[in-house]
Amino acid sequence: MAEIFEKSLDVRWADVDANRHMRHSAYADFAAFSRVGFFEARGFDMKRFAELDIGPILFREELVYRREILMFETITITCRLAGLSKDAERWSIYHELLKSDGQLAATIHVDGAWIDLPSRKLCAPPLELMNTMLSLEKTPDFAHIPVKSPPEIHK
Repeated sequence: MAEIFEKSLDVRWADVDANRHMRHSAYADFAAFSRVGFFEARGFDMKRFAELDIGPILFREELVYRREILMFETITITCRLAGLSKDAERWSIYHELLKSDGQLAATIHVDGAWIDLPSRKLCAPPLELMNTMLSLEKTPDFAHIPVKSPPEIHK
């Protein structure tokens, strides 16, 4: 069954800028941490990715700021699948950053792919990782991503 993955985090001193609210790049850091947390919670920790010799790369990251987030606030970051190629080589993940009262503070949309680290070429992930990605709830505007060229299949 598909699920929305959520991770809650506290805003730290290091996440805040001179205006006393969360700095712009911390939003992207929190979203990345939630994506990594999603995979780690399903058995794809850094050690497993090292064994597979693959990793995620980003092509695009779009942030839309809605509300400021202050130091010591607890925020929840959600992950949903916004797009996927048939072979799961390319993917798109949509995040919402929610304040503790449920207000939407920001949205982050990232487009990425899997890379075979030794060859430095894009690759389709193992079936187990593809199925893990498919376990994420899809956004209402989920779209299939066209495959640009035949990928190398990673074993």
